[in-house]
Amino acid sequence: MPLASAVMLDFCGDVLQLSFADGDPAKVLAGIDRFFAPSDALVSASEIQVPHLFVSDMDSTMIGQECIDELADYAGIKDQIAAITERAMQGELDFESALRERVGLLAGLDEGAIAQCLEERISATPGARTLVGTLAAKGARCVLVTGGFHHFADRIGEELGFHRVVGNRLEVSGGKLTGGLAGPISDASTKKATLLEELEQLGPEAHSLAAGDGANDIPMIEASTYGFAYRAKPKAREAASGRIDRGDLTSVLSLLGIPKSEWTLD
Repeated sequence: MPLASAVMLDFCGDVLQLSFADGDPAKVLAGIDRFFAPSDALVSASEIQVPHLFVSDMDSTMIGQECIDELADYAGIKDQIAAITERAMQGELDFESALRERVGLLAGLDEGAIAQCLEERISATPGARTLVGTLAAKGARCVLVTGGFHHFADRIGEELGFHRVVGNRLEVSGGKLTGGLAGPISDASTKKATLLEELEQLGPEAHSLAAGDGANDIPMIEASTYGFAYRAKPKAREAASGRIDRGDLTSVLSLLGIPKSEWTLD
């Protein structure tokens, strides 16, 4: 067997498949970064196949925005909350403390601002519907798990075709946000636990795919068969076996070797 080989996957159109007789995934990705950055890449120690489970983050992954930052704009405090969000996603702040602080600042905001925000500010990331639709059509179980809120995630999950949604719940009283959360916190440990719970239901041979962009996505990215960092923060990118730095989310399908003729288009 040669030490290395390269072949262009014609059925995907623009995917170069590299094979190594003996290669450390971290070193392979470092080499790709050195010569091809920014790049879209997936490294696997075994033959890549379509996953049985897809678990994804929502904000800045399946949608192009951070919901809490956009919602904060309706309270006139977007810059203040966005600064906290950025530090949390970089892994500089404890996620739960940062979440409770930001939600607390929204106390008194009319609940109607959520629907307005959804209509005016929130949009799917390019390729999101095709990615979810194609994986679902291939038989994959698709789960949206977020440190964001059910007020947003339930609708987004339904529109994109996810089978299950896991997230936090904003507490509302008298038609206004109280500044608190209802129920348990959905955080990094929840994301990983959700992936492992779903995998257990699918059986020991099941392969999983996870996608995210921030520090709180790292545990599920590391626990998955294929962990993708989408336009991600440095810590999440370093933890991933796959990354999308150039293309949209359909690049994941190409890297999995799924021909474009089999994609479920928007």
